[in-house]
Amino acid sequence: MSKKFTHIDVKGEARMVDVSGKPVQQRMAVARGEMRMGPATLKLIRGDKIAKGNVLATARIAAIQAAKRTADLIPLCHPLAINHCEVEFDFPRSSNTIVITST
Repeated sequence: MSKKFTHIDVKGEARMVDVSGKPVQQRMAVARGEMRMGPATLKLIRGDKIAKGNVLATARIAAIQAAKRTADLIPLCHPLAINHCEVEFDFPRSSNTIVITST
């Protein structure tokens, strides 16, 4: 079964759709990524020893700002009210990686 894309018109052109009649819903999105680096760099980040300051605090602020501006960053995305954004950093023992999860 073929699904019609609402943001594409019959000519295949992008168009804005009217979402004003949609009911208010609670939604949640999760994005996760990995940053790999050398062992020395990871040690500096974990110890908050980077000369320019706390890398993870800066990354958290950037992630929150991006979540708040999603409609400005993703084409044809409508603004959505966001009431919470959480950013977590995990350090797997087996690699020189930081796993970043934004909810």
